[in-house]
Amino acid sequence: MRLVVISGHSGSGKTSALNILEDVGFTCIDNLPSSLLPELINQLRTNDNPKELLLAVGIDARNLVGDLNNFPKILTIIEGSGVTVDVIFLKARRTDLLRRYSETRRKHPLSNENIGLKEAIDREESIISPIAKIANLTIDTSSLTLHQLRDLVKNTVVPNDQQQMSILFESFGFKERIPNGSDFVFDVRCLPNPYWKTELRTQTGMDDGVITFLESQVDVASMLADIIGYLTRWIPKFQDNNRSYLTISIGCTGGQHRSVYIANRLHEHFSKKYNLVQVIHKELASS
Repeated sequence: MRLVVISGHSGSGKTSALNILEDVGFTCIDNLPSSLLPELINQLRTNDNPKELLLAVGIDARNLVGDLNNFPKILTIIEGSGVTVDVIFLKARRTDLLRRYSETRRKHPLSNENIGLKEAIDREESIISPIAKIANLTIDTSSLTLHQLRDLVKNTVVPNDQQQMSILFESFGFKERIPNGSDFVFDVRCLPNPYWKTELRTQTGMDDGVITFLESQVDVASMLADIIGYLTRWIPKFQDNNRSYLTISIGCTGGQHRSVYIANRLHEHFSKKYNLVQVIHKELASS
């Protein structure tokens, strides 16, 4: 039996994530009181094929106050009973959450006539912190489209092949911030910057002009080879340690040129060695 817990900030895409898992064969339950989860597991085990059961539950700040403090202990007990457990935590920047609620005119579950949206977001951060600390995977949805979120969740959870580790390469800009949940961060700001070529400034690492420029630079080839060599040695160690997810972040100044190119090349290289390899360009998605 496999259990996937979806949690995180209200407005970060939890409902969308549960819908995605439902589409790929999970039985999904949203807003389940965490104290009822062990009882639910026991009831579902009366199923004829409990080992094949795929269950996803949404656990968030709508739980009873203080209930989530015991949630890590509850999951430990469930894992001890032979259930495979993954916790996926979705988060977004505070500014993005405020914008999303403003645009959709939805009401935050913790807001009322006495608690405004900003205070509700801050309170929620505290309430769900016990889950954030034990998450196997943290996904920052601030810059992701619904399509990207769908692909990321679907390919990461992999209900039909639980033994393989999912590897994510993501490019980002240091002028924004280092992505949350990164296992490795490689800084490529020392490489020649296409931005200073006027004809390349408006292009990205996806475009032929930038690709040609970077492939003509000796330092770029050396950096790429060194990163590939390092990851080739250490990725199997993480996989042997039963890791489910590995996130490798590549950063340059703006997240438009060098990091995009390097992330794409790493994705191309390691896709030939591993089945579950993805790439996301955080700054391109938000531009």
